[in-house]
Amino acid sequence: MPIAVFTKSFQDRSIEEVCRIFRKLGVDGLDLTVRPGGHIHPKDAEELLPQAVLAAHHQNLRVLMLTTSITQADRAAEKLLTAAAKEGITRVKLGYYRYPGFGQLRRRMDEVKRHLERIARMARPLGVLPCVHIHSGPYIPSHGTMLYELLRDFEPGELGAYVDTLHMALEGGGAGWRQGLDLLAPWIALVAVKNFRWETGRRDRHGQLRWHTRNCPLADGVSPIPDFVACLRQLGYRGIYSLHSEYKGSHSFRNLDTEGCIRQTAEDLKFFRPLVEAGTPR
Repeated sequence: MPIAVFTKSFQDRSIEEVCRIFRKLGVDGLDLTVRPGGHIHPKDAEELLPQAVLAAHHQNLRVLMLTTSITQADRAAEKLLTAAAKEGITRVKLGYYRYPGFGQLRRRMDEVKRHLERIARMARPLGVLPCVHIHSGPYIPSHGTMLYELLRDFEPGELGAYVDTLHMALEGGGAGWRQGLDLLAPWIALVAVKNFRWETGRRDRHGQLRWHTRNCPLADGVSPIPDFVACLRQLGYRGIYSLHSEYKGSHSFRNLDTEGCIRQTAEDLKFFRPLVEAGTPR
């Protein structure tokens, strides 16, 4: 089962240097950001994506997937999906749909489903699978059951579910994450790997103590990652895992620089690889 590293925290380094770093870490490839502010801007994908694939190949790596901002089936999306297909990249994470506010969820989910239908229709002849990521908070979908409602009328080969150890545990801490995996089993095509912990904040004007989350090392957080991987193994999942290493900024347990992210990714990999290799035929 291939392990990628999400390149978001390494965008201050060239793709060539990122490939050298990832080879030394011992992962299998890149989860490459191809979106505004990413390693490659979408308008440059036709030119620069082949160069990224070649840079990875020189380090015995692959560009295993792309993280994009695609949310509608427009000409820009078609060009990017075509560029991915030409390079043999078959897994593409879509962008995010926002929850517009209380009382509007059903209408918004219907809108999102129509967007997904058009994207799936565009991607199908290219052999690229658009994948919908679960992201907690004011996003659609924010949990596994919501994603199931979006995907249930699609064949697994039309759209993929991008499940997430952090966001699914945050929104479904008891058994919600497990139930989400159960429902999404036929569609699961990508897995994001990260963890978090709860920290206390200030009391609000009513005196209620408020809490917030911080990303933390994989072995130190709330999400039961060994159990999550065990469920995926039970479902027969053999696809890509993407280590997110999002340790820059105030949302992290420590605001690490790039070198710190490299070191922490190495520690995360030491914890995570035995989980996915357990039970793997030799």
